[in-house]
Amino acid sequence: MIVETEITPNPNTLKFLPGKKVSEVGSVEFTKKTRTEIPLVKDILSLKGIDMVFLGNDFITVKKDEKSNWKDLKHSVISQINHHYLEGKKDVILKKGATSPQKNDLEDSNEIIVRIKKVLDDKIRPAVARDGGDIKFKSFVNGIVKVELQGSCSGCPSSIMTLKQGVQNLLCHYVPEVQQVDAS
Repeated sequence: MIVETEITPNPNTLKFLPGKKVSEVGSVEFTKKTRTEIPLVKDILSLKGIDMVFLGNDFITVKKDEKSNWKDLKHSVISQINHHYLEGKKDVILKKGATSPQKNDLEDSNEIIVRIKKVLDDKIRPAVARDGGDIKFKSFVNGIVKVELQGSCSGCPSSIMTLKQGVQNLLCHYVPEVQQVDAS
C-alpha cells in the first residue's frame, strides 16, 4: 500500500492520503488532550512531536509541533497508517456505533443559517478539505458568523487571510445578512 502525502498551507501539517476511506462520520479532530480509543489515532498521537490528528473523508492530516521536523516524523506516520490498513482494518471511524452531534431544530429552521451552511458546504468546505482541513459552522448572531477551523487550517499562518478574504467574502456575497466572519 502506498500512502501519498501532500503539503498544506500550514508548514506544521501534512496531509496523508491512504487511498482508502478514512471516516464515515465526517471530519473529526483529535489532540493530545482528546481521549480516544481509536487505535490509529492513539498510535499517531503517541509519536513524539505530534500534536493533532484530523480525520477527513479520505485523508488524514497530522500536525507536528514547532520544534519537530517532518523529515524525522513523516516515515513514522506513514508506517502507522500502513500498519492499520495492512492488518485488514477498513475505515478508521465507522458509522456504526459512532455518535454525531444532534442537529439543532431551531437552528435548522432559521433560513439565514440554512443559507450560510449551504455556502459553507458547497463552496468553502471542498476547498478547505483540499488543504487538509475543515470548517464548521458554530453560530450566527447580529450579522457575525462564527466558524471553527480544523485540521491543517487550525493554527495555520494563512488562516486569518483565508477566513477574511475567502470565507467572509463568499458568505457576504451569497448571504447579504452576513457582515463578518470570525473563528471561534
